[in-house]
Amino acid sequence: MSPLGPLRPSPLVEQATSHLRTQITEGHWPVGTKLPGETTLARELGVGRSTVREAVRTLATLGLLQSRQGAGVFVVADHVTEEWPVRLRRASVTDVYEVRMLIEVQAARLAARRRTDEDLTALDAALTARLRAGEGVDDADFVDADIAVHRAVVAAAHNPVLTDLFAEFVPALRQALIDLVDLLGLRRQDPHHGHPGHHALVTAVVAGDPEAAARAAQEELESTLSRLRGA
Repeated sequence: MSPLGPLRPSPLVEQATSHLRTQITEGHWPVGTKLPGETTLARELGVGRSTVREAVRTLATLGLLQSRQGAGVFVVADHVTEEWPVRLRRASVTDVYEVRMLIEVQAARLAARRRTDEDLTALDAALTARLRAGEGVDDADFVDADIAVHRAVVAAAHNPVLTDLFAEFVPALRQALIDLVDLLGLRRQDPHHGHPGHHALVTAVVAGDPEAAARAAQEELESTLSRLRGA
């Protein structure tokens, strides 16, 4: 095993994480190896045990290490699986949109059951902002306002996992939607393109009708997906 060597002053946790990760990915600690104890690692790296502990926690989150109670910390993988945001960016926009539909249809159903007075205010404001954005000429502003309506619906579902998933999808879809609006000239004939569908979705959530909300979300998203497939 190659010597670790003391670290230079700078963010120590990041450096410790990098050094330990290198030991793993370069094969100095093969899969199945038990790591030296915290005290040993801290001494070799020239840092405190808390820094080592945090670095080990980070590498465990990345799937490289696993702590086994009473046994120690073991190497369980020698490479990091591609992270979710990266995979989304590499995927085709239609594949991402299909999964987005699954998430948002259920979110709409939950939102109709769980929406609060604050959610109703947010939904109304988002729909109004979308109409206002339609009066402008900037397609990016319009798409952002469109996404904000969907974000308000997802937020009204009051499920933090759904909220986080939606947030992951937005960067992978935003530019594709802007390009679609421009390519097909969707706002040339109707500056408020898609308003009836969004209005139906918000109305169903406000009315507390889960199936109508799910149906409105499905129809609105399927319409966009069909355009993405044909673009």
